[in-house]
Formats: sequence, structure tokens, C-alpha cells
Amino acid sequence: MSVKVKICGITSLADAIACVEAGADALGFMFYKRSPRYIQPTVAAEIARQLPEHIIRVGVFVNAQVASVKAVLAVCRLDLLQFHGDEPPDYCLQFNMRTMKAFRMRDTDSLRLLPAYETDFWLLDAYVPALRGGTGETFNWQLAVEAKKFGRAIFLAGGLTHENVAEAVRLVQPYGVDVSTGVESAPGKKDHAKVRAFVEAAKGAVAR
Repeated sequence: MSVKVKICGITSLADAIACVEAGADALGFMFYKRSPRYIQPTVAAEIARQLPEHIIRVGVFVNAQVASVKAVLAVCRLDLLQFHGDEPPDYCLQFNMRTMKAFRMRDTDSLRLLPAYETDFWLLDAYVPALRGGTGETFNWQLAVEAKKFGRAIFLAGGLTHENVAEAVRLVQPYGVDVSTGVESAPGKKDHAKVRAFVEAAKGAVAR
């Protein structure tokens, strides 16, 4: 089975449709107001409403109040919640739906946090001090290989592009890959040619 592809930072219907047509499995909407890819919940809801049923709609939050997450859920259909801040384990499991916790990988010490989080998925991203994802930076993929030993489904993120994603997939064999910066012409604006190249490279990697 080929790797799942999640494209994050969707801000327009045109970009969402291009990602779907390219073969993406999941689309991420950023509800963190300090992000250049932030989208209003009502706008995200309108995009999500027009997506095919099989597309996984992911809401991305960073240290959000519980009430804020629930307010978004009341407006926008989401299938998966992604927490990209310093949320404790119990926080992630209170919404009665599928969840994914993101971890910024710095070194082997970063792996110690993972087992406490019984979310459906773990997303492993690069560590950049001032940024919460969308950094365009890679990390040592061997850390992801080690993380898989805990038995949780892994999404690999951080600096992936159409040029390196096949190598990453072959090395790590993750459940999924996550991309934002690597398929953009500007923050929140997807380059449709890069999207197609990325999905093709990611999904073709295992079969080679």
C-alpha cells in the first residue's frame, strides 16, 4: 500500500481541488492565528464542504483553548485534529475523534515524549526554535525510524519536497507524509505542479 499524503496549509478552494486531483489523501487547515497559513473557520468550512468524501479534513491547532477547538468543530467538518503545540496527553484525547500529535525532532531525547501520547497518529517534524511547523527544514530521519518502534502510525514532515520525499519514504516507511512549504509558491499558496510532482514521488516510492 502506498504512503498517505497530507498537504497542509490549504487556504483556497482552487488549491484544495488541485491537491485532490493530484491524489492527496488528506488536507490540513491551519487554525493558528500566528501562522501565515491561517484560515478563518468559516472559509475552511466552505472548502471542506466541497471536498470528496474520501478526503480526510484535518484541523491544525497550536496550544488552543478547548473552547476554541470546539468552536471550530461546530462550524467546520473535520475528520482529524492535529495538535502542534505543547498540549499534554490528556488534552489530545478529550474530543471524541481521531487525533494526531506533532513532535519537533531535535535529537534522541525528543523520542522520550512520544509514548505518553496515545493519539491515533504521531507527526514528526523538524525542530526550529521559533516556528511551529512549516519550516522547510528537514531533520535526521533515523529518529523517525526509531520512533516507529513504539508501534504508532507515523506521519513524516519537515522539509519534504518532490526531490527528497521518495528517499524519505523508502528509508522511514511511514504511514504518511505531510508537506506544506515544499509545494508552495508563497506561504499558503500552493504550486500545483509541485503538488503533482510531490504526490507522484511519494506514492511511487514504495513500489520502486
